[in-house]
Amino acid sequence: MKYIIIGLGNFGSAMAVNLTESGHEVMGVDIDINRVEALKEKVTHTVALDATDASVVEELPLNETDRVVIAIGEDISANVMASAVFKQLKVKYLACRAISSIHQTILEAMNVDVVINPENEAATKWSIKLAMKGVQDVHYLTGPFYVIEISVPSKMVDKTLEELNLTENYNVLVLTTFTPREGINPLGAFKEDVIVNKIADPETVLNEDDIMVIYGNIKDIRKMLSDY
Repeated sequence: MKYIIIGLGNFGSAMAVNLTESGHEVMGVDIDINRVEALKEKVTHTVALDATDASVVEELPLNETDRVVIAIGEDISANVMASAVFKQLKVKYLACRAISSIHQTILEAMNVDVVINPENEAATKWSIKLAMKGVQDVHYLTGPFYVIEISVPSKMVDKTLEELNLTENYNVLVLTTFTPREGINPLGAFKEDVIVNKIADPETVLNEDDIMVIYGNIKDIRKMLSDY
């Protein structure tokens, strides 16, 4: 896919680099030439321009871009103005970073496709990761429901899902398992990678060092992990 990331601060630059390393074509944009220069070897394309200037922005390859992300975090005014410019130019998909609850309300009123609130999301994830042993990643769905990636507890190792009967006992569903391995990113550097196994079924065996992907109410997940 093709992305344009507006704002190359900590959040925007990390997103731009990660997407590039994942094989996507990314254009990183910032008004600060120093930030642009710092990323030119790590991101597919970089350009210095003022994303609040519609006459400049319309020169970007917007029709060929699948996703535009407004990642500006230091200046709410610039964030809102840039969001308005890209919304007016009718890009295919517009994701905008929110800095505060009021800012989020403004972006939602503009009908952008998605509002990203990395501080709130990070706080939610880390409150779960720090409180629950073995949690690798957290994906919020809605209400109290989450998809959580967690290391297989030692008491579950070498047992099948049928033996554990987690759905009946805890109202928790195991979706699949990951097997960790070492991989190489597009730049040739080693990175942590996983093999995604088949969709879990009653005969799925939970192996040591595997990561299981579970779905359920966070209270039910906590109860299950406290028992194991």
